Amino acid sequence: MILERVPTTLRGDLTRWMLEPRAGVFVGTLSAMVRDTLWERVCRRLGEGAATLIFSSNTEQGFAVRSSGKGSRRVEDFEGLLLVRVP
Repeated sequence: MILERVPTTLRGDLTRWMLEPRAGVFVGTLSAMVRDTLWERVCRRLGEGAATLIFSSNTEQGFAVRSSGKGSRRVEDFEGLLLVRVP
């Protein structure tokens, strides 16, 4: 999970379940239920920030992406291939 411009309390909350190797970047192995619950919590508490969630999935690329808020990059689906657009 990658967070941009979010409250520090939200980042602190996520460190209960995941590691933060760099500021705003969270890594961990979570069950689908925990992942979805944390994602809902993050989306509710974003404020003016943005979040991107990348997780393993049964797709051609081997992962799926969710995003919320107005981030500096946009993930777009081009015929099943996820690409990042930098405005």
